[in-house]
Amino acid sequence: MTEPIYLDHNATTPVDPRVLEKMLPYFSEIYGNASSIDHLHGNRSKKAVDAARQTIAKLLGCRKDNEVIFTGGATEANNLALIGSYRRLREKGRHIISSAIEHPAVLDTLHYLENEGAEVTLLPVDCYGVVDIQALQAAIRSDTILISVMFANNEIGTIQPIKEIGEVSKKHGVLFHVDAAQAVGHEPLHVYDLNIDLLSFSAHKFYGPKGVGGLFVRTYAPMVRLDAVMFGGGQERGLRPGTLNVPAIVGMAEALAIAVQGQKAERERLGDLSATIKANLLAAFPGIIFNGHPEKRLQHNLNITIPGVEAKGLIHLLKDRLSFSAGSACSTTKVEPSHVLKAIGLSDDECFQTIRFGAGRSTMNSLQISEILIEGIRKLN
Repeated sequence: MTEPIYLDHNATTPVDPRVLEKMLPYFSEIYGNASSIDHLHGNRSKKAVDAARQTIAKLLGCRKDNEVIFTGGATEANNLALIGSYRRLREKGRHIISSAIEHPAVLDTLHYLENEGAEVTLLPVDCYGVVDIQALQAAIRSDTILISVMFANNEIGTIQPIKEIGEVSKKHGVLFHVDAAQAVGHEPLHVYDLNIDLLSFSAHKFYGPKGVGGLFVRTYAPMVRLDAVMFGGGQERGLRPGTLNVPAIVGMAEALAIAVQGQKAERERLGDLSATIKANLLAAFPGIIFNGHPEKRLQHNLNITIPGVEAKGLIHLLKDRLSFSAGSACSTTKVEPSHVLKAIGLSDDECFQTIRFGAGRSTMNSLQISEILIEGIRKLN
């Protein structure tokens, strides 16, 4: 049987063969604990980690290598950023601002912090999923200590005005955290130019291994300090204890270097591919709705509402030909409508008639994808 065309790159990407090749020696040949620096085996691993940290820091626009803290992924990085900054600053204030369309890794963590006394304001978004800067400014209070807004939405692909939000945060002396899991490796990004204080990312979103990610923690103007939320070992400046996953860290650095090097060309290619699929679908079904911002968006993302066609039914019908999702991979077990789609104004029925395409490096034939999808919609319409 022919393998289905994979269109769920927003959920995860395959490990690039060049990344896997780079990782392999660190499973069995260079196997020392990177914290065991008193002998040769440990020092070899430490040098690999140091080199990876330097590579990632440079590609993110950090001032210092130690601004990169390695974690198990963006979810853990979000937890560390939000809980760590809240506990460090709660004597100064307890108010946190975020948006209504954040990933559950942020929203669930903020809900947890409410049990610790945090007061959370979730900003609404417009019909494209964009946070309003004036609404943000109006929401800031004297006790606001943190703003957390994602770089790009994992469901609808909308990119937020991050630089402007960062400018507002700096003006008011409020820390600014960005969940950039969908953006790192895919969009131009420089943490200092964008006025970001904390930034979360995950390797498996840019063709690296699963189970590894990181958190940028600014050390200059201001120097950001976090309370640890895990304990035992003192690794990663005491913020993320535990034996470092050397193969995964090496792989993440290689994956990011490859992604950034080819970023401009790949964004252009995927933008053209997505535009072709969009045009073909609209020609066949003029009533189809494309969600998210038409221009300020991830080039490889398409979020499509198909009136009268249930998303799960279409996914099941085409499962042997296309692999795509009805929304975030982190919420597919839930039966309630997407909080992101509801926030941009879709009805419950429209939410359940919405699919998400995430194209990637292996996505080539836009005409074939269009024809398969059109055929499936016609069968269910």
